[in-house]
Amino acid sequence: SQRFPKNEVIEGVNVFRVPFSSFGKSNLPVRLAGALSFSLQSTLHAVLEHRPDVILVSTSPPMCSAVGALVARLRKVPLVYWVMDLNPDEIIAMGDLGKHHPAVHVMHALNHVTLHDAKAVIALDDFMAERLIAKGTDRARLHVVPPWPLDNYVEPVPHADNPFRKQHNLDGRTVFTFSGNMSRASPLTTFIDAAAKLRHRDDVRFMFIGGGSGKAEVETRKKRDNLPNVIVLPYQPLEQLRYSLSAADVHLVTLGDPMVGIIHPCKVYGAMAVARPVLYMGPKPSHIAAILEAHDVGWHVRHGDVAGTVSAIENIAALPKSDLEKKGSTARKIVTQDFSMAQLCGRLCNVILDVARKEAS
Repeated sequence: SQRFPKNEVIEGVNVFRVPFSSFGKSNLPVRLAGALSFSLQSTLHAVLEHRPDVILVSTSPPMCSAVGALVARLRKVPLVYWVMDLNPDEIIAMGDLGKHHPAVHVMHALNHVTLHDAKAVIALDDFMAERLIAKGTDRARLHVVPPWPLDNYVEPVPHADNPFRKQHNLDGRTVFTFSGNMSRASPLTTFIDAAAKLRHRDDVRFMFIGGGSGKAEVETRKKRDNLPNVIVLPYQPLEQLRYSLSAADVHLVTLGDPMVGIIHPCKVYGAMAVARPVLYMGPKPSHIAAILEAHDVGWHVRHGDVAGTVSAIENIAALPKSDLEKKGSTARKIVTQDFSMAQLCGRLCNVILDVARKEAS
């Protein structure tokens, strides 16, 4: 995590950050309170400030996109919609609300307005783009721009030079790391079950770094099942990110079976950026499955297949380190060529600038 000043100028851009925009992610009411606070403050500033050239809104927090569409209409400003995840699709897929629930109908209606009004819609992958097309977005306004890794913070660190490995007694062991938000949409149950089956392997460690609603399951299972091979840590300071990510030999990446095109498992890019292969657990076809099919950068297992996951982990642990390093080098090369911050941020900015130029002409 990182703290930012309330006001600053970044490369000539004035940045103003509203206070009380987030109170954490511990539960839904807390997240909704932060979203409401952010949306109300953003609306006030958007209405009172000088007329902008473009309004850029995202799906996070969920209600902010509809607020942005309203302000864009009031001020007659073009709207760009940056879709990070899809709701109510996620809520329905998680079983939190039924598809006929009144709140779902409201969310569909608000999302329809935003998609209709947006001069450009940005999706994170092709599967998300197809869902947006099914919702009525025409291809001419749709752009696919994946999220990028934090290039300045994810340089690879060799194991021999990594104090994080020494600090957590990882030297001489094969380390499988999950780093990021542990959410119900990306379940970890099968990985934890596999760790329980492999508790006798002193040469294998499973490290779960981060937070979120799914962290309690990891902590409970570690204690209940007495898993000395499982390490649970909080989010690491941003300046330590290169060390915590590089401490892994393989990164664990998950995507819930119903979540293809609804959310985007962006943690894969950080893993690849530090030159580490990935063990992906999730459905196929999907964005990550497509990366693994196109490039030799990891392995694929399914949710619920504990035996298959244990077998994959044992096979990976038996590989020469040079094989893992080769896959990791390929992964970093792909990130550098196709998913770097400079490339993807540039593409996103071009979409926004094109909308502004067309409006001005």
